[in-house]
Amino acid sequence: MRVDFYQLSQTPVEGALPQLAAKMLDAGARVLVVSADADQRGRISAALWGVKELFLAHAAAGGPHDARQPILLAESLEPHNGATYLALADGQWREGAEAFERVFLLFDGSMIDDARATWRKLGESEGAERNYWRQEQGRWTKAG
Repeated sequence: MRVDFYQLSQTPVEGALPQLAAKMLDAGARVLVVSADADQRGRISAALWGVKELFLAHAAAGGPHDARQPILLAESLEPHNGATYLALADGQWREGAEAFERVFLLFDGSMIDDARATWRKLGESEGAERNYWRQEQGRWTKAG
């Protein structure tokens, strides 16, 4: 499992996620975006539809066509759209995330202590590859 930690210092998650989601889809992955915050999921949905140069088809979990959506927005890891990539948009690690091929943990400064604890915990897990990304002048830079 690969876990990419994305510290959001210049844009909110709804500003960063559309470009990340586009790259996930380009890699041929299906994506599950999880946030316990319904308002945040709504902002993410609007942002995904709002990218003019891209078509980022998605739906909220609970609809009749969940399994067909390349991007599914959900409150938890279930229901599922067959995703191999998981974006934890609210910065909260969840048990069961280890089952995904790749996990994107997006967090802002208010969640940095939780992200550090998750980083340490995953460092003790066999087979977990960790990467840390930060925003610099509008671009993502791999740190470390």
